[in-house]
Parts: sequence; C-alpha cells; structure tokens
Amino acid sequence: MRVPMSLVLITISALVISFAEASDPSPLQDFCVAIGDLKNGVFVNGKFCKDPKQAKAEDFFYSGLNKAGNTTNRVKSNVTTVNVDQIPGLNTLGISLVRIDYAPYGQNPPHTHPRATEILVLVEGTLYVGFVSSNQDNNRLFAKVLNPGDVFVFPIGMIHFQVNIGKIPAVAFAGLSSQNAGVITIADTVFGSTPPINPDILAQAFQLDVNVVKDLEAKFKN
Repeated sequence: MRVPMSLVLITISALVISFAEASDPSPLQDFCVAIGDLKNGVFVNGKFCKDPKQAKAEDFFYSGLNKAGNTTNRVKSNVTTVNVDQIPGLNTLGISLVRIDYAPYGQNPPHTHPRATEILVLVEGTLYVGFVSSNQDNNRLFAKVLNPGDVFVFPIGMIHFQVNIGKIPAVAFAGLSSQNAGVITIADTVFGSTPPINPDILAQAFQLDVNVVKDLEAKFKN
C-alpha cells in the first residue's frame, strides 16, 4: 500500500510540532544538578513561588534606578541590575532590566549573557557598541556609535561591549529576555578563574608568551 505524500508531510509536521512543544524549559541559572533524594533538594530552575494569594504590590516594585552607579573601578563603569533577586515578581516572566553608568572613556568590557538577548537604549552621552558573531559566521563585528535615543540589540550569547567615547559620563538602560540573564565577562572569566587555567594552555590559545599570561592571571585573580 502506497502512503500519499501529503499524509507523510502532515505526519512529519505533527511530529515536529510535538517535539517543539515538548522541549525542555530554558535554564534560569548556570546549572541545576539533579538529585535523587528529594528531601535534600533545595534549588529549582528559577525560584520557588509563593502562594499567589499572598502576593503584594511590593513584589513587583523596585526603586533606585534614578541613582548613578559608582564608576570608580578599573573599567570605569557600573551595572545596576534589576532582576528576579530585586523584584521577586519577575519569577517566570522572562525579563529583567539594568542601568549602566559609564565614566568618560569607561567601558562595559567584552562579555556575554548566556540566557538573554539584550536591547539597550542610550539616554546620555556617546557610546561605541558592538557584538561579534559566532565562528560559523566568521566572527563578524557589528558595531555602531550611539547617541541619546539610539537603540542597539545584542543577540543572546554573543560577545558584546559598550565604550563611552565621549568626554562626559554616559547612561544607558537595557532590557534582557531572562529573569536571570547571567553575565560572563571574558577577561575575568579566562584570566581570573578559580582555580586558574594552566598558563601554558592560555599562552597557546591566545598566542602569547606564557609570562604575559601569568601576569594577566595575577591582575585578574579573584
């Protein structure tokens, strides 16, 4: 018996839709290790929920983004995060917010958010921003100079940065598509891990003298 091609296509489509709907939920933290004994289980993927009847307005409120962050540090910038840890009501909603302050010539150094796309709007100052695509896309740089009112998007997982190229402080706000986007700052992660990565490995990977790597690891040591 020959099965009609239309029926085959319908069946394949149904399976694809079924698999898509049955996919695992996106992670909301770096990892969530399974445990056999439920009595010893502490964490869930995200946060435990309170009884909805006990929710109040304060669970959905945060005050303070009108205040500039302290940019007296080695990168001359400050990120004020408003995620599920600051607003419990964000749990399961898949969104969060940050304010970023930049001193003149300060930067938010190359980093990535493993769980979120970011959309940034510049409020004050002038920024040079960009992200680098994956190896499969030949690591192309997408960059723009932003002025107040300009918006730029950093796709999920892409290494990106912002630099204040002006002589005055800059301020930006950004929304992220996760209640806990996570952040991996490239230099801090590679050269400041605990325990440190073997300098010989990094020397070969970055084509640097091993003594240069050791110096960098000393600078970024936690």
